[in-house]
This record gives sequence, structure tokens and C-alpha cells, in this order.
Amino acid sequence: MPELVTYRSTDLVSTITMDDGKVNVFSIPMLGALHEAFDRAETDGTVVVLAGRPGCFSAGFDLRVFQGPKEDALVMLRLGATLAERILSFPAPVAVACTGHAFPAGAFLLMAADTRLGADGPYKLGLNEVRIGLTLPWFAVVLARHRLSPAHFDHAAVTGTMFDPPAAREAGLLDAVVDAEELGAAAQAAADDLASLDRVAHAATKLRARREVLTELRAAIESELA
Repeated sequence: MPELVTYRSTDLVSTITMDDGKVNVFSIPMLGALHEAFDRAETDGTVVVLAGRPGCFSAGFDLRVFQGPKEDALVMLRLGATLAERILSFPAPVAVACTGHAFPAGAFLLMAADTRLGADGPYKLGLNEVRIGLTLPWFAVVLARHRLSPAHFDHAAVTGTMFDPPAAREAGLLDAVVDAEELGAAAQAAADDLASLDRVAHAATKLRARREVLTELRAAIESELA
């Protein structure tokens, strides 16, 4: 069985890579491992690069869990929601190297990061809940309204429209799109640039700039996933 999450750290940058050998579903073990990796990055005091496996960043929550006990589904959803909250307020900069497909909960983490780079290719990114019979969680609505342009937010949320990487950049899911072969180097360059920020000023400004969305996000998590 592959290691779900690997952690590699230098003095300035930690790279957290998801790889379940398939499509990187957010199972309870995967989400637990991601929280542990962010614990390590916070202790190490590094910038974080979060990446997926080639061709797929993440296909979102493990739908099989929704077919089991309700308690397990709530645990999974809460782990995913609090991970997005953690990334949105993380004391160090967080960059995402989106290696391919990202939907639907995979897109949640994109919307929480500080810098988002995506591989160009035949990939789909977006919020497809309504196309698979799910209602978009309140915390995801908060994230999408925060990150996507107003017109794209409404259309993407209520129709489940999926974007290719250039369209995802236009909508606000990505900041830049690069050739897949260049993604690793581009993410490293972005992380090196983020490492030059004054860490105290970055953390304080992030909390000021995102105070309202963080308050709304935490309230959504507590009201829906308690």
C-alpha cells in the first residue's frame, strides 16, 4: 500500500505530496496524514508546497464513506473543512502545485492556498457537487465566494461547471498555468519567493485580510459539521 502523504523539508520549504496510487481521494486516513504533515511544517517553520500525483491533485472526498455510518461522514467532512481553514490561516505561506484534476474537495484546498499553480493539460477543476447528487457544504460556499470571481462563483456553484486549467485561472481557482513538465520548478520558484516574505508581517496581514472569511468559515463548520 503506498504512503498516502510524504513530507520533504529543506531549511525554507516543505513539500507535502499526496499519492494514494489512484486519484487521491480525501479518505479519513488521507486527511489525517495531511493534518500531521501540516503539523510538521508548522513546527519546522517553513513555507509549504502542497502537491498531488501526476495527472491528479485530488478527486475530493471518498464517496464510499457517505454510504457508511453518518458519524464517519461527519469526521471526514470536518477533517477536510478544518484542513482548508488551516491552510487559509496558516502562519507561513502555502503554495499549491495542482498536478491535474482537482474536484470537488480538491478545489476547496486550492481556494484556501496563498498561491496556486496548475499544470496545463486535459484536466478538469471545479465544484461538481450538484452533478453527483450532493449539496455544496456551507464551508465550501464560503471558500468559493472568497476566491472565485462573483460571476464564476454563482455559475460554478449552482451548475457544477468544470473548468480546464486556463479557464480555472480566469475563474480564480488558479493563479498561473504552466506546462506539466515545468510545474515542479515553477512551484519551487514560487515557494522560494514566498520564503522571502517577512513571516510575522505575512501572518498578521493574512489574518487581517481574511478575518471576515475565516469567521464565516469557522461558523459554517461549527453549525454544519458539529
